[in-house]
Amino acid sequence: MSNLSKYLFFYIFLGATGASAQTSGGTQYAMFQTSGTHCGVYAASKYTSFGSVKWKFKSNGKIYSSPAVINGVAYVGSEDGYLYAIDIKTGKSAWKFKTDGAVDSSPAAYENVIYFGSFDGYVYAVNALSGKLIWKFKTGGEKLIGHKGLWGMTPKDMYMEDQYDFYLSSPVLNLNDHDLTLYFGSSDGNLYALDAYTGKKKWAFRANGSIHTSPALYNGTIYFGSWDTYLYALDAGSGQLKWKFKTLDQPVYHQLEGIQASPTCYNGAIYFGCRDGHFYSLNANTGKLLWTIGMNGSWVLTTAATRDGMIYISTSDTYLFMALNAKTGAEKYRFKANGYIYSSPAISGNTAYFGDFTGKLFALNLTTGKSSGTFATSGRIENAKKFLNKDQLDFIYLIKSKDTAAYATSVAVMSLLYKLGPIVSSPAISNGVIYFGSADGCLYALNLK
Repeated sequence: MSNLSKYLFFYIFLGATGASAQTSGGTQYAMFQTSGTHCGVYAASKYTSFGSVKWKFKSNGKIYSSPAVINGVAYVGSEDGYLYAIDIKTGKSAWKFKTDGAVDSSPAAYENVIYFGSFDGYVYAVNALSGKLIWKFKTGGEKLIGHKGLWGMTPKDMYMEDQYDFYLSSPVLNLNDHDLTLYFGSSDGNLYALDAYTGKKKWAFRANGSIHTSPALYNGTIYFGSWDTYLYALDAGSGQLKWKFKTLDQPVYHQLEGIQASPTCYNGAIYFGCRDGHFYSLNANTGKLLWTIGMNGSWVLTTAATRDGMIYISTSDTYLFMALNAKTGAEKYRFKANGYIYSSPAISGNTAYFGDFTGKLFALNLTTGKSSGTFATSGRIENAKKFLNKDQLDFIYLIKSKDTAAYATSVAVMSLLYKLGPIVSSPAISNGVIYFGSADGCLYALNLK
């Protein structure tokens, strides 16, 4: 739960996903979460830090979407309702496609088609070269998670949207014997499988809560989490349930503590974090718990990255990037950022790249767990001294004399934090350049060095 929510818990009761490029049969495709075992892992490189800004593209809304970079173009969505195609040489828009809602899912690409979802309730397939619509599929509707009197905030009879529900489910593609299937979740509670060529529904599986996680495909099984607190495993061909795993309930607040992080598949195991304050490892075939670790109540919302027997995760409230042994969960090291971490790590060579909610992008040496470089968004440079407490995000510091129990206070403080240009988007790396979005509305392209 958020820092303010945790504060409110004590106050009330004591007086609280990286785009990647792959190759299949000589054909390139890209997606937010890969269909293999190396989510967020890129080809090894010699780069360890940040160089100059190559370009900065400005949209008219916050960018939570993670970019997909392929064939010289970066594709990314914005809360202004557009999907943008940006020439990576110039930083200029090649085309933009308008929807009637915020585009907070991350695009997937195959051959000359881009797939993505919008808050207008449609999933779209558009031509990657022209931006022309190929087909669109209507879900039962998309919405932010919310609850009356969320986490005990006032007024208790008011419906409150969760300000930390940033993403919609991002699509994942499966090419099997020339049968291309698109998988994605929806706020209507369904995990959909569509014929990616035509947009026709193959099947849908109904969970008991909204699905904002992006599914993971592994050995013929599709894995995803829901706000109903379960992780599901379905047969990728038929949509039949193989197993489901129940995460923990919160002892006091049972509101909105489901699964927001997308799962990662690696060496026969499924890894995922949850709003219950735990990170889990499950047997991919049976759903049996292999190990779990608690995060001192902090949400785990990022998609984990794996490499060489290690798994790399991040936390929200405690601002941690952690390296764990994939088999045992034993911690190797932890690194503290300056604010919430919603940006899933991108790993290239021996360096992990990720952003935090204060608008800082980190390069981290995976051997030592030490920072090898940072980059600040324009908003952070301009506003860090005004809104951060000793360069750290501190919700209580910003509340000042406001009513600590009021939802309006939470909204007002978040509006200040957005001025920092938080990095909620996960980075993508291509040819010595890292691409990432920011809540300042910009897609950044930075040279690596």
